[in-house]
Amino acid sequence: MEERVNPELKVVLDQMPELIINKEQMPFIQQSFKEMLEMNNRVPNPAVTITDKLIPGPCREQEIRVRIYRSVAPIQSSAGLLWIHGGGYVLGTPEMDDGLCERFVLEANCTVVSVDYRLAPEHPFPAPLEDCYAALTWFSQHAEEIDVNPSQIAVAGASAGGGLTAATSLLARDRMGPEIIFQMPLYPMIDDRHVTPSSKEIHDTRVWNEETNRKAWNMYLGDLQGEVSIYAAPARCTDFSNLPPTYTCVGDLDPFRDETIEYIAKLTKAGVPTEFHLYPGCYHGFDGYAPFTEIGKKATDQYVQALCEAFKKVGVKQV
Repeated sequence: MEERVNPELKVVLDQMPELIINKEQMPFIQQSFKEMLEMNNRVPNPAVTITDKLIPGPCREQEIRVRIYRSVAPIQSSAGLLWIHGGGYVLGTPEMDDGLCERFVLEANCTVVSVDYRLAPEHPFPAPLEDCYAALTWFSQHAEEIDVNPSQIAVAGASAGGGLTAATSLLARDRMGPEIIFQMPLYPMIDDRHVTPSSKEIHDTRVWNEETNRKAWNMYLGDLQGEVSIYAAPARCTDFSNLPPTYTCVGDLDPFRDETIEYIAKLTKAGVPTEFHLYPGCYHGFDGYAPFTEIGKKATDQYVQALCEAFKKVGVKQV
């Protein structure tokens, strides 16, 4: 893989530690990940307020946390974004995307709600998805309390968050749930079958690769028997009609390259307006690992702009 990596990203790759995903050690790995985030000295953007709130989960006796990002300045629009963090369905918290969510607020003029969904292997499918759907439902029902129009909500996420974005859109369509005006599943984790060429190409242990992908899917699916649900692995879906306009991207050194391309083709054939970018020489999550590189900036700028354009297309009220 190394000889194909973008030169900017190669410098970053050379400094990256081995990526470890192990079911028996996941509680320790998850805790270490949270502690690492807490040690981060990121300076919050003073133009954005961040509030944590507990909302009803899929089961009324269980609550889930959402993290709400709002502009300090007078309300700029009525748009809302449900953001779903990545982490292979086994890692991650909303805090890891604080900077990106602040940027969405300021550049796309929207309010962002990020969901702290439960993680596998302790909470396999459908728990993470049901948490995301519960957050979407709460967002829609309580939108006006945070100055959002309930008919102007988009959903987005990266990697496993992209998979949950695609699954949440399917679930909202099939349950006749809240309206989603736009979805942005970035390099989404949507196919558990490991049958595409790209799913078997990457073996570098410093980035998401075939082995980590298989382990993460096994943890997410848990003891699931029989046919895997389309809501667990949206690539298995056969009906892509009536889904929201879509934007996505992926690197050509990402295990998810081929499943993303196939997903885009199916959406397009179903008549869903879709925009897609393929980045040469880029491994999984390159925009997050190397946000300071030209290619990292380019990818992030393009999907932030895509969200801005999506809100403009549906006539989101600017106030």
